[in-house]
Amino acid sequence: MTADTSELTKLNELLKGFRFAMVTTRTAEGKLVAHPLTVQETEFDGDLWFVISRKASAVEHVRLDPTVGVSFSSNDSWLSLSGTAHVVEDDAKLREQWNAGLEAWFPEGPEDPDIVLLKVDADSAEYWDSPGGRVASLVAFVKHKVTGDRMEGENEKIDL
Repeated sequence: MTADTSELTKLNELLKGFRFAMVTTRTAEGKLVAHPLTVQETEFDGDLWFVISRKASAVEHVRLDPTVGVSFSSNDSWLSLSGTAHVVEDDAKLREQWNAGLEAWFPEGPEDPDIVLLKVDADSAEYWDSPGGRVASLVAFVKHKVTGDRMEGENEKIDL
């Protein structure tokens, strides 16, 4: 079973609230390592793209074991994706993904030979979302403390 339009819409809404992701890879020794990367795309169709240095340990790890986890967190929502990562060398796609914020890490621009793309083909997602944002979460917490009622929120698992 794969995600329907409303599920992808919800994932897109959540993704727009995140600027950074933690991409978890596995080392040659089998240890899990999380790498902070900047989210490049806001329209999610099951693929995520990241601009990364070809010398980054995440690139080495993905070449050894492409299975990754990608997690996102904010004050009122959380998202976890599982999938397969690929190191991609595509100048046209790199220029498409390029933005001025990347110049802090890659001052030579998209022509920098050190840059590659990391593409994650997501196959599943799970999210937790507190309706109404931060204020509603605070009110729900106070209500829980007073009444003992469980805090409300959304939690869904989606196959992509």
